[in-house]
Amino acid sequence: MSLDPPTYLFALQNNIRARPIPWEGAVRAGQITEGHLKKIKAVDKVRKEQRKQIIESDLDGYKALLLGDGSNQNVLESAAKRVDVLQYILVLVRDLIDDIPSLTPSLLSHPDPYKPFLPLLSQSSNPEDPLPLLTSSVLAVLVSSALSTSSKSTPETEKALPKLYTYLSTLAKSSDSGLQDIAVQEYSELLRSKKSRELFWRQREETLSPLLEILTAAAHLGKSSDNGSTLWSGASSIRSATDVGIGGGVGLQLLYHVLLVIWQLSFEGELVGRGLEEEYEIIPLYTQLMRLSPKEKTTRLLISTTHNLIASNPTSLLPAATLARLPGTLANLQGRHLTDPDLLEDLQSLTTMLDEHMKTQTTFDEYAAEVRSGHLCWSPPHRNATFWRENGRRILLSEQEELPKKLVEILAKRWESDKKVLAVACNDVGWLVKEVPEKRATLEKMGVKARVMELMADADESVRWEALRATGEWLRYHFDD
Repeated sequence: MSLDPPTYLFALQNNIRARPIPWEGAVRAGQITEGHLKKIKAVDKVRKEQRKQIIESDLDGYKALLLGDGSNQNVLESAAKRVDVLQYILVLVRDLIDDIPSLTPSLLSHPDPYKPFLPLLSQSSNPEDPLPLLTSSVLAVLVSSALSTSSKSTPETEKALPKLYTYLSTLAKSSDSGLQDIAVQEYSELLRSKKSRELFWRQREETLSPLLEILTAAAHLGKSSDNGSTLWSGASSIRSATDVGIGGGVGLQLLYHVLLVIWQLSFEGELVGRGLEEEYEIIPLYTQLMRLSPKEKTTRLLISTTHNLIASNPTSLLPAATLARLPGTLANLQGRHLTDPDLLEDLQSLTTMLDEHMKTQTTFDEYAAEVRSGHLCWSPPHRNATFWRENGRRILLSEQEELPKKLVEILAKRWESDKKVLAVACNDVGWLVKEVPEKRATLEKMGVKARVMELMADADESVRWEALRATGEWLRYHFDD
């Protein structure tokens, strides 16, 4: 999939192309050689056809110019102290790679094709510094080509790719959307092979986490917002969500490119699916983004990615999808006038998977899936007296006390951005004590009683009320005893 070049990078390259370079002065200063200059001038500021003819007739010579040949230093190392020359050469190299397809395999045939470029990535800690920006543009094309044209990567490529990912992650963490878009588009360039996707996942703290932060902002779920109830309840309709629009200052182009990267990653669904849900709550996040999606092209990527992940991990992700109210969101999407055949096919397949899953689910299964997700909301079972009367004992006697232990984990967290989770957990504790009073001692040993009593002093009114009610159940049986 070909993308338009990032606007920020395109403007930078045009600016550098227009700069006059005192080439003869650089030769006199010993910063480049006469041989370097001759080859540069032969292909600089000439017609594309002429440039292509010159390089194709001297591929080895231009490979030596850019990478060295053992006896002669390459032009980038020779001009190491001239930033203006380095920038100009890097722009020229990218132009040559784009214009002459045969140049890339020639460069990759060098014993160490990335050696002159890698040191330039760490020349500055400033993400706006042009030198590493231009270098990453060249490296992304070379590394991507090396990975896609050979079934087995070389040691040089395996060394270069993690360094390139690390550099691009600094751009993705920037607050400048132009720099973020450069990172995301170059990630997309690289994620065309299984090897690169696997490494991207291994480095996910650097590579993936900043992208999920962009999507979280787009979904109006900033770190400080009370996002949990929206994510997990599926409360907003498509109409109301679309009226709100994409949040966090995230532009449509950046949103599309980030979704494209995660779609590419989803082709390793078995590897990444469960971790994406456990670490990033990807299913409720994508469900929310489906409600907000402003264009069919973004909806297509959201649906396709979700389909890839759930199809690869049905056991763990179908319950999460049900809890996030994905079936209702898909039903609303089917009411839109969608025309893309791939989107419609994935939408139907995803709907069918969820329908089949829901036919086998009981209310207890839904509750257990919610607790296992680690995030509670006011879904129907929590305030249903019949549910607790029928299932309270089953919850406490779950295999190896899995569900009460998970409830303890949930209660132990502070949930500063989503206090409703604590309120729901206290509600559940109150029902368990009421319906299965003989298991109070088990809950006390787990630290549940102490934590609930502590929450009676919480700043949030709903947490205080539910904690007080749960403590009251404990005290009621204490007095009865």
